[in-house]
Amino acid sequence: MALLQVNYLSKALFRTVPVNVILPVDRFDADRNCYLNGKDRKYKTLYLLHGLLGNYTDWVSRTRIQMWAEKKNLAVVMPSGDNAFYFNSRTPWNDYGTFIGEELVEITRRMFPLSEKREDTFIAGLSMGGFGALRNGIVYSETFSHVAGLSSALHIFEDTSEEANNGLFDDKEAAAATDKNPWVAVEEMLTEKRRTPKFYMACGTRDDLMPVSVAFRDLLREKGMEVTWDEEDYGHDWDFWDSQIRKVLDWLPLT
Repeated sequence: MALLQVNYLSKALFRTVPVNVILPVDRFDADRNCYLNGKDRKYKTLYLLHGLLGNYTDWVSRTRIQMWAEKKNLAVVMPSGDNAFYFNSRTPWNDYGTFIGEELVEITRRMFPLSEKREDTFIAGLSMGGFGALRNGIVYSETFSHVAGLSSALHIFEDTSEEANNGLFDDKEAAAATDKNPWVAVEEMLTEKRRTPKFYMACGTRDDLMPVSVAFRDLLREKGMEVTWDEEDYGHDWDFWDSQIRKVLDWLPLT
């Protein structure tokens, strides 16, 4: 298992961006008592998004994702999303939705031996990254087969005041009517008859984001989608996300 840092010039963001990649390069087979090399192997891949104020190092430095990914023989790609909520911004060269849903998948598949199959390609995230995973997993549902949102910041369109725009919107109310809003993205996915992903959602019972997470879970279920739900006695914190990312990996079809 290798932990790599990649820096490449993003066309969507018009700047050099850093990405951490957990890559299975060999795996110990206890039954054979030997290492299996990764030659000719195409790895299942999880695109894993950080939260507000974080960056591409968060998941590796604050959870045990590397150890668990190694046991699962899973590649994990962790980009930096700044504080942009992983959708295309009103400002030029900040097309974070395109970056996550199209460019990053395409370029990492060229760089590394990653499976190009939809059933082997997954997306997950926490808080802002949970929002980004759900939104982009829905908008790019033909790319991602499984989507996991942990403590997802699905509340950002509820406050339409100018003070709440945070530089992401010219008009938040207008943006809320587009596929930047996961609620709208769900309707568009169904209208366009795209394939629907399977969902995993979780939130801490002491997290203020619990009500909005439950509301979105219920919407998905009402629309006939498969949603696995979990909650634990945590707040909005890394103890919860460390616990949950292991559950996400157990939920993914990795066998």
